[in-house]
Amino acid sequence: MSSLLALLIFVAFLAAFGIFIIVGTSALGPKPEVSKAKAMPYESGVVGTEQKDSRMSVKFYLTAILFILFDIEIIFMYPWAITFMDFVKSGQGMYMLGGMGVFVLLFVVGLIWEVKSKALDWN
Repeated sequence: MSSLLALLIFVAFLAAFGIFIIVGTSALGPKPEVSKAKAMPYESGVVGTEQKDSRMSVKFYLTAILFILFDIEIIFMYPWAITFMDFVKSGQGMYMLGGMGVFVLLFVVGLIWEVKSKALDWN
């Protein structure tokens, strides 16, 4: 029960501190003056041509999401590779190799699906 009370006090302290910081900086901080020139987008001195209702291609976002997904999978492999020899010495090498084999299999299946579905085809 005391650990729950400590957690609630900690959460309340964090919330109060966050509110204090937000209110304090808005009350004490400088008020910026926004002129018409500063509010306009800067494009090397050329008047902007993009309209507010213009759309970007979904392919751009799909490529970015797929990159992040596969990049995170590679990041998960690095610590495994670093500690794999420790597991081999402790007798759990085959178990860890099997786990990583399943992970890599899912990685390869995802990559095959990505290529077959032409997710990166820009034409």
